[in-house]
Amino acid sequence: MKLLRFGEKGNEKPGILDADGHIRDLSSIVQDINGQVLSHSLDQIREADLSSLPKAPENVRLGACVANIGKFICIGLNYSDHAAETGAEVPAEPVIFNKWTSAVVGPNDDVEIPRNSVKTDWEVELGVVIGKSGRYISKEDAMDHVAGYCVINDVSERAFQLEGTGTWDKGKGNDTFGPTGPWLVTKDEIENPHNLNLWLEVDGHRYQNGNTSTMIFDIPVIVSYLSQFMSLQAGDVISTGTPPGVGLGQKPPVYLKAGQTMRLGIDGLGEQQQKVIAAE
Repeated sequence: MKLLRFGEKGNEKPGILDADGHIRDLSSIVQDINGQVLSHSLDQIREADLSSLPKAPENVRLGACVANIGKFICIGLNYSDHAAETGAEVPAEPVIFNKWTSAVVGPNDDVEIPRNSVKTDWEVELGVVIGKSGRYISKEDAMDHVAGYCVINDVSERAFQLEGTGTWDKGKGNDTFGPTGPWLVTKDEIENPHNLNLWLEVDGHRYQNGNTSTMIFDIPVIVSYLSQFMSLQAGDVISTGTPPGVGLGQKPPVYLKAGQTMRLGIDGLGEQQQKVIAAE
């Protein structure tokens, strides 16, 4: 299933993409696409007669595909070829940081360059959505806790992230820095999440062109590892790292400017497109 949320910001409705590519309104079946639904209502959605559900308006805005994300956890330097381009050593264990949930926006919403930013960057990433809560999860059981996958643009301000004092978090969680979606694709539709092409373009120039096969730590390892330090709840989102081709890795580095357009996607998970604007 390809689950989604559509409508004006703050008033999104739950939806699903039918076999013909039409968005169907799930409001009569579930209240939203959130942790409660992911842990208890997926079978109910599967059994629904989609043809009987109302269609959403054409060209309707898409919201983030998961509502009320509890934790937005990210893994840094998780692609061997990306670590090489940034000059970083391959980490011995997953590098963890957070995006604040106030960063979450729809897949095609504008991305703001923050005030005083000079190094806003892009990162296409595979998002893993938790569908079953747990802690101290074994690697063997980890995939039982996964509801599905989505596209994430881990927008990053490198000066905020890497210069001065503090942690990566202050360069990762600015408003609009977490486009999520267009869809949450349930895991049964993705044969192998560790062999997906992912890419990103800025103004039509392809900067990132990678594959999840070069991830250092795979999804079971990541889920199990995180669960040793925190409980994972249904509706949490894990962004699993980016392949090479980020602006920081260009020679010389290239960063986003207001007026540019980012387009990105992952095999089977859809595409995003964001206009870059200056924060007011």
